[in-house]
Amino acid sequence: MHKCDDAAMKKLRCAVIGVGYLGKFHAQKYAELEHAELVAVVDANIEQAKKIAGQLNCLALANYQDLANKVDAVSIVTPTKTHFTIAQFCLDQQIHTLLEKPMTTTVTEANKLIDLAKQHRLILQIGHLERFNSAITALEPILKTPKFIESYRIAPFTLRGSDVNVVLDLMIHDIDLIQHLVDAEIKSIVANGAPILSTEIDIANARIEFNNGSVANVTASRAGTKQERSMRIFQEDAYIAVNLQHKSCTIYKKGKGEMFPGIPDIQMETLQLAENDAIKDEIKAFLHSITKNKPAIVPGEAGKLALETAAKITAIVGA
Repeated sequence: MHKCDDAAMKKLRCAVIGVGYLGKFHAQKYAELEHAELVAVVDANIEQAKKIAGQLNCLALANYQDLANKVDAVSIVTPTKTHFTIAQFCLDQQIHTLLEKPMTTTVTEANKLIDLAKQHRLILQIGHLERFNSAITALEPILKTPKFIESYRIAPFTLRGSDVNVVLDLMIHDIDLIQHLVDAEIKSIVANGAPILSTEIDIANARIEFNNGSVANVTASRAGTKQERSMRIFQEDAYIAVNLQHKSCTIYKKGKGEMFPGIPDIQMETLQLAENDAIKDEIKAFLHSITKNKPAIVPGEAGKLALETAAKITAIVGA
């Protein structure tokens, strides 16, 4: 067997830093995956770490520094303000890093992590989970240059994520998706928003114009009474309705008949989407990038781009 094949077969030693609501799911997925060995979970609340470690039969740690020389890869699922310090340590310790969004609090910090990952030839993947939503992965092969995108992300207020404003907490998901789908530089941004339930911006809307003529209208709120994650995409030959929450995708196209003289009828197709576990798919992609030495699906550069746009929107809303 060739050395590279042998390396690909070895289990990667993995850990999760921060095992609260989202982090515990990361830990569960690592424990389930064939090519991963969950070595440890880390949490400043050692009782929470012990609880998850007991369920998954791994080591419980209170300090992430104790992971040095123990693991090959790590998920960082901690409050945003801690991301840079923890990720910097992990990368300096030659640990491949999956870092939750938003990747850092500043673009300067993001650039430093990107440079550090390149210097050590490590995978730095950012946790923009919607990239792994089956509605998005099904959409990408049929998507041409979008002319107009409208997205809504509405949720009730929770303390989880409230350390940042709604742009960095929720809207950044759609910012990343839109910039990925449009694949063009931003020409201009108009935005507004307001605090509703907290001292931070809790509801915001942004109109983003791109250099290729595409326009996106993005709304995010954490002052809702229900959850909604939807996107409508208009391109030259189709209107596509995407329900990110329920993982469905409906395509409307011009038919060969007429609904009125000179006006074509509309044909509808609903894509049959397989149920998928987005967190597991995200982690599998991360591990695949490591073992196969392939670029991350959502690299640090993509995380920085979304952060940069979110920061611009925040500055406009706060002005």
